Amino acid sequence: MIHSRRTFLRGFAATLALPSLEAFGQIAPLAKAGAAAAANPLRMAFVYAPNGVNVAKWFPTGTGKDYQLGQSLAPLQHLRDEFQIIGGLDQSMANANGDGGGDHARANATFLTGCQPRKTAGADIQLGVSIDQIAAQAIGARTRLPSLELSTDEARRSGGCDSGYSCAYQFNLSWRTPTTPAPPERDPRLVFEQLFGSGNDKMDGRRRAYQKSVLDFVMEDAANLQRKATGSDKAKLDEYFTSVREIEQRIARAEQFRATVPEVDSPNGVPESYAQHIRTMYDLLALSFQTDITRISTFLLAHDGSVRSFPEIGVREGHHNLSHHKGNEGNLEQIAKIDTFYSEQFAYFLDKLAATREADGSRLLDNTMIVYAAGIRDGNRHDHADLPLILAGGRAAALQNGRHFQAPVGTPMTNLYLSLLDKMGVPAERIGDSTGRLHGI
Repeated sequence: MIHSRRTFLRGFAATLALPSLEAFGQIAPLAKAGAAAAANPLRMAFVYAPNGVNVAKWFPTGTGKDYQLGQSLAPLQHLRDEFQIIGGLDQSMANANGDGGGDHARANATFLTGCQPRKTAGADIQLGVSIDQIAAQAIGARTRLPSLELSTDEARRSGGCDSGYSCAYQFNLSWRTPTTPAPPERDPRLVFEQLFGSGNDKMDGRRRAYQKSVLDFVMEDAANLQRKATGSDKAKLDEYFTSVREIEQRIARAEQFRATVPEVDSPNGVPESYAQHIRTMYDLLALSFQTDITRISTFLLAHDGSVRSFPEIGVREGHHNLSHHKGNEGNLEQIAKIDTFYSEQFAYFLDKLAATREADGSRLLDNTMIVYAAGIRDGNRHDHADLPLILAGGRAAALQNGRHFQAPVGTPMTNLYLSLLDKMGVPAERIGDSTGRLHGI
């Protein structure tokens, strides 16, 4: 049976979400603009950078408001009032603690759980529930997706990886239960469909086959909504629809590029550049928050131990090999270039959130708390204490930005997570190795 355009329209109109609008004072699906929803909800995201950093060039000097950014964070200079750097936070469960090698697997596994993974390469994995899933279990029913998991790596749930640890530990940040990871998605097209598809694989496949935009199936409803919108809402809707279509077109171009290159020659997937891949994922994450499709997300920029090279910035040796720098200045300079590259992409994301307005005129960045961090401090030492960590956004949650805050030595990173859950309105007494709240953030 051939579906009519009206059938498509109904299917997609029911799922395409919109940004908050003054006319409605809330966020709602296009076909349900009058439905009840919370205004300016608080969102929370976690971004993971692999293999540690060049400590001398990443960490700031001084504390409080008068601190100086490290050289590797220079791309964030214009945003320094939008984040705080928090020092002194540890992931002690990522240490060997009698289990021998495997720091990269443990770095990823403990990052959001604060739990020591059982050392196994088999199916008997055991870890803990991650902070994002604790939040998703409490408030995820309020949105279409309880949480959104992103990566630029292929998800792996089994097999042996680092020193006898299951690949599940090293390629997943999010854990729904102690034995069940929530695998991230690396393909922007599949993320797009997850966010904006109809949920009907046959209908979505037919639309893609005819190279139709999601928006082509909702333009009648959109036109009706725009006629009722205020001047500022009209501009916001136009900006939103343009953003959605640009992302879809960018994904389509990347897929066309991939089609011309043998899979074996394109291990990093699409888009063709790593920077573009990251930025497309950041764009999709921003849209998922803007439209209230989800309020909780994780983004694994690359798994710890990643051997990715960065030819676009002149770094042709693998990141993991460089991280074992042995004090070599040339290697350290290459690491600093990689650190700066990741900072540039994070600055792009923060700028995107800052430029996106809610219905009341506040910025999406103000209503979003973002943790950007690594699970290893110095790749040469494989240490997990005083980790690199930026806490950005969240002015609506009274986060104290524009400073370098030094937590007491030995503070578990999970103490910060308990404080973030408090701000999300999610009750929790403990996460992994937490010993209490981190006050003063």
